[in-house]
Amino acid sequence: MTESLDGPAAVDGRRPPQQLFRDLRTSAGGLGAREAARRLTVYGPNELSRRPGNSWLTELLAQFTQPLAVLLMVAAVLAWLGDAPQLAIAVVAVILLNAGFAFVQERQAERAVEALAAYLPDTARALRDGMACEVPARELVPGDIIEITEGDRICADARLIEGDLSVDLSALNGESVPAGRTADADLVPGPLIEARELVFSGTACVAGQGRAVVLHTGMHTEIGRIAALSQRGRTEPSPLERQVRRATWVIAIAAVLAGAAFLPIGVVAGLGWSAAISFTIGLIVANVPEGLLPTITLALAVGVRELARRGAVVKRLSAVETLGSTTVICTDKTGTLTENRMRVTRMWRSGAELDAGEAGGRPLARAAALCTTAREDGRGDPTEIALLRLAADLDVPATGRDRERVALYAFDARLKRMSTVDGDRVHTKGALESVLPLCTGVLAADDTVGDVSDAVRTELSAAMDRYAAAGLRVLAVAGRDVAGHPPADRADAERDLVLLGLIAMVDPPRPGVAEAVAAAHHAGIRIHVITGDYGPTAAEIARQVGIGRGGRRIVTGDQLDRMTESELDELLAGPGEIVFARSSPEGKLRICEALRAGGQIVAMTGDGVNDAPALRHADIGVAMGRSGTDVAREAATMVLTDDNFVTVVRAVEAGRRVFDNVRKFVLYIFAHAVPEIVPFLIFALSGGSVPLPLTVLQILAIDLGTETLPALALGREAAEPGLMDRPPRSSRQGVIDRRLLLRAWGLLGTVSAALVTAGYFWTLWWGGGSPAQAATMTFAGIVACQIGTAFAARTDHASLRSIGVFSNRLLLAGIAFELVVAAVIIYLPPLQPIFGTAALGPAQLAFLLPFPVIVWLADEIFRWHGRSARPGGTFDSPPESAMGKR
Repeated sequence: MTESLDGPAAVDGRRPPQQLFRDLRTSAGGLGAREAARRLTVYGPNELSRRPGNSWLTELLAQFTQPLAVLLMVAAVLAWLGDAPQLAIAVVAVILLNAGFAFVQERQAERAVEALAAYLPDTARALRDGMACEVPARELVPGDIIEITEGDRICADARLIEGDLSVDLSALNGESVPAGRTADADLVPGPLIEARELVFSGTACVAGQGRAVVLHTGMHTEIGRIAALSQRGRTEPSPLERQVRRATWVIAIAAVLAGAAFLPIGVVAGLGWSAAISFTIGLIVANVPEGLLPTITLALAVGVRELARRGAVVKRLSAVETLGSTTVICTDKTGTLTENRMRVTRMWRSGAELDAGEAGGRPLARAAALCTTAREDGRGDPTEIALLRLAADLDVPATGRDRERVALYAFDARLKRMSTVDGDRVHTKGALESVLPLCTGVLAADDTVGDVSDAVRTELSAAMDRYAAAGLRVLAVAGRDVAGHPPADRADAERDLVLLGLIAMVDPPRPGVAEAVAAAHHAGIRIHVITGDYGPTAAEIARQVGIGRGGRRIVTGDQLDRMTESELDELLAGPGEIVFARSSPEGKLRICEALRAGGQIVAMTGDGVNDAPALRHADIGVAMGRSGTDVAREAATMVLTDDNFVTVVRAVEAGRRVFDNVRKFVLYIFAHAVPEIVPFLIFALSGGSVPLPLTVLQILAIDLGTETLPALALGREAAEPGLMDRPPRSSRQGVIDRRLLLRAWGLLGTVSAALVTAGYFWTLWWGGGSPAQAATMTFAGIVACQIGTAFAARTDHASLRSIGVFSNRLLLAGIAFELVVAAVIIYLPPLQPIFGTAALGPAQLAFLLPFPVIVWLADEIFRWHGRSARPGGTFDSPPESAMGKR
């Protein structure tokens, strides 16, 4: 009989192995190769289906539906109909350049993230035809028998049939302490994830070995359920994407209306239809900032590359800007705020308390190190790795451990302890409440053995209270001699022990996290901790790094589940910062959606599969690159290659800088629309009696030639003073606002237009120039004004002096390039008939020299007036970010 595709979902994995063998039609010897191949056809490959992305062709075609691209297509058609094929070809070239550039940048960002999954293991050990062999993990099927050993990544949901394991379930439940799993576990009611006989895909074995029968594969696994939850909904456009789309539609509509309005005016004024159509095309092209989209794309790409160098890979270019508007960071604890590297800090021996490095702790450290299964190369339980490191630091390494080991009694979650028989000694470690009842004596600091008296118990209780208050994890270590009397079983080994002492350890905060938290607070960003760990431990780590300075509250997963939506909204809208402990995937998603519903821009960190739904629904999902699962990386917008919270705050700073720089070059580009439009208005309103002061190809030469490199250089501008000293901007604040338009069109554009018009008429009527020279003067005048605008656009509020006149060397190089391009267009004979230019004389060049200074000075006065009117001082502080110099 052929299995149904829904068959695995009906298998109860908690049933005894023999019943599972019957239900799955398998045996302890595994499946045959032919049967496994047949089941692979029925159930499909053991892999998670990803949300299908757009094809490269769809993404490329989408670039041609941008409003500005559509508008330029209209202009190209009009140019062709107006018997100007060269102009039509030039406009089409502009469209292709813009679309191709944006497409290439987006694809590069996507490929950078896809490369992160290359290191993941892709094989498993399975029994096929009764023989153990390596098989591709994607070919596992329900009914397979797999072998699991220490260090293995578990590739499917399975039921243990042999052995005992310690499994890191943090990818599913967020808890850093490994959980015990055993084949002969009693059936205990509760969540499936807590069943002691089950192991799950996406988790890792940190100790022990065993065999298991595969129950579920692919999307039928627990990890598949959460992956499906994370893929619900669609990716929403970022604030920048929405604002640029809105701005481009406004520009497109304005350009069309202007062209439609002035076309009859030109005809009435005496222009022929051919000249009127050329005038309309010129007006549309002058209104369209052809360099805007590629310049924004390049600025975001620069931000992506900069973040990649700092440890963050961004999947979507526009996400860089979204980071800058972040108002709330929801972070997990282990590995992000902390090092994910347990470290021993204190040791207790009866009558003495020792620091980790004191020689008096050597007997305790060696005994603890012998009672481990972790490896010296760093593979295994982080707690045991810390014990091995402690022993090595005290020059008592656990050499010969595996060679001398007689018996191993793996960590049992119910007993909360582990024991080993090493040569003629038993070593036991675990929770104090588990180990102490097995002890008949205690080793004092002078190496004498005394009774476990009331005074000793009081001393132990006081030490435990101190360590718990400090957020430390405590292990009790005990042992005894068994020379000549090897224990028969675990119960025989774990009796009449001598308590050697306590070892306290901590997963310490990462270096720089406290400073990063302070910088985030200074920038008006709130930080909530969402973790699967124990509440007081997470709260202590939060306190150490400065989270919760305005009030810190612990909310457990049970408390969160009992809250209504309105109660959760009220909690998150209140003051202070919150530690959400023992959180579930659904709870994390609720927190994210509640924050967003309250108008917050949320950056959410996570590494496990349980984090994936919230990562996808957050404004910025931040996954861990080292410790994170591939599901989390797929769901996230940004991947941290260093798993460090500091990088999140640096990314926020970079996002703010990118947004500021986008505004700077938008200001720079928009400022030239006025001097480009005014010449056409003069031509139209004069009925053609005044020669055309500017040609359409000269406009394209400005917008795509002389303008581009300075605009790109503004995209690399350093952070303006006070960048991280101001609160997050409102999500409703656009790149293009009233103040920017006032500066661009009302001030810089108007001043530039007046200068350019003066240069044109001076050359035409009083300077002795020809119409071609007068038109060239207009072209050169706009280029000269661009230089002044570029220096003015470098700051939004601060003075140019505060950031250094020559500090942006790329801008200086860009200005030099635009001068060379302008000189080539003006003075190179083969290009003069194409662009309608003529060589300018010394007097005309001298007339242009003050243009940059006049434009910059007008804007400097405007910004000075704004600083004077601003309460609380100016922005002219030293240009150093809140994160410090790096």
